[in-house]
Amino acid sequence: MSLLIEGPHDAFATLLLAHGAGAPMDSDAMNAITEALVRAGFRVARFEFAYMAARRQGKRSPPPKAERLLDEYRQAVAALNCDRALIIGGKSMGGRVASMIADELHDEGTVAGLVCLGYPFHSPTKPQQLRTAHLERLETPALICQGTRDPFGTRAEVATYALSDRIEVLWLEDGDHDLKPRKKLSGFTLSDHLATLAQTTRNWAERMLRP
Repeated sequence: MSLLIEGPHDAFATLLLAHGAGAPMDSDAMNAITEALVRAGFRVARFEFAYMAARRQGKRSPPPKAERLLDEYRQAVAALNCDRALIIGGKSMGGRVASMIADELHDEGTVAGLVCLGYPFHSPTKPQQLRTAHLERLETPALICQGTRDPFGTRAEVATYALSDRIEVLWLEDGDHDLKPRKKLSGFTLSDHLATLAQTTRNWAERMLRP
């Protein structure tokens, strides 16, 4: 498994991030998020699930169900072999997969926390079919960074969900599923939101890791 790693090896914490369902680990969105997190002092590692890596060789296939990707995420954690505080997560589907194995890895002391970037609480076309059952009982400290108008879970929708009290949510005003706001309406740029995301993640991680 190939890992794309940026940031200092001696950073106070490492973030392992998986991509979303439709874009690779080096998409514009993932690159911008990674750059902001590295500037905030994190070491950031990225990897691709096998179906996405195969697309680089022209073998295009749809993403499997999230449940079928759990072992691949576990393999990425093992391949990284992190010797410092490790936080797992990812963009959209990648964050969802990480959230499904977070408690087992946290219980064994491998993972300190979870960060989800644009969590897919439901399909935009099926808002009644929630992907939150495991989030109601999550024990791992978690931070979800979500745009207020994300079609996979708006602020108004998420306010009605019974989420674990271990989960904190950073709401980025007018952000879509890629956290991008409409500047003319909100006054914010994507750069503004990514800077807020990175600093909030840093503050959250430092609090979480404090003895």
